[in-house]
Amino acid sequence: MDKQRNMIIGIVIAAVVVIGGIWAFAGSGMKTETTPSPSAARQSPAAKNIVETAAANSDFTTLVTAVKTAGLVETLSGPGPFTVFAPTNEAFAKLPAGTLDGLLQKPEELKKILTYHVVAGEVLAKDVVKLTSAKTVNGAEVKIATDANGGVTINGAKVVTTDIKTSNGVIHVIDSVLIPSAQ
Repeated sequence: MDKQRNMIIGIVIAAVVVIGGIWAFAGSGMKTETTPSPSAARQSPAAKNIVETAAANSDFTTLVTAVKTAGLVETLSGPGPFTVFAPTNEAFAKLPAGTLDGLLQKPEELKKILTYHVVAGEVLAKDVVKLTSAKTVNGAEVKIATDANGGVTINGAKVVTTDIKTSNGVIHVIDSVLIPSAQ
C-alpha cells in the first residue's frame, strides 16, 4: 500500500507540474510561498525542479509515487516551464476507497489524471484572476474561479498555497485531486 501510494504521489506531482505552468493564483485569501515550507527541502525551491521540490516535501509523498508510476519524472524534471496543481497526501486520501490503488495499477490512466494537473508555462498567482479556464497538458481544460475574498478553485479544488517557485516552473497546492471528465 505504501509503495503504491508513493507511486501515485509521484504521478500526481508530475501532472501537477505540467498543469502548473499556465496557472497562477492571486488574492489575499491565499497563502503565497516563495521559500519552502518547513517540510520542504533545505535548499531554495528555485534551485530544485518540480519533482525534486515535491519529493523534498512530506505532504507530497503520494503525488511523487504517482508521478514515478506514470513515468512522468523525466518530463516534469525537464526544462519546462510548467505550472503544477499539486494535490497533497490528504487530497489523495479523499478519493473513494481503492481508487488510488487501482490507478497505481494502471499507469496510462494515472498519467492522464496527472497531466490534467499540469499547464504548460509558468503562471503565478497574480495572473490567475485574468483566467476562467486553462488548457492542461493532457489536452482538457480546467475551470478556474476566484471568489470575492481572493480564494481560487480549480474545478472546485481549493488552492491552499501558491507560487512555490522551482527551477522549471511553479507549484500551486490544491486540496483535492482533479479528475478529468470522460471524453
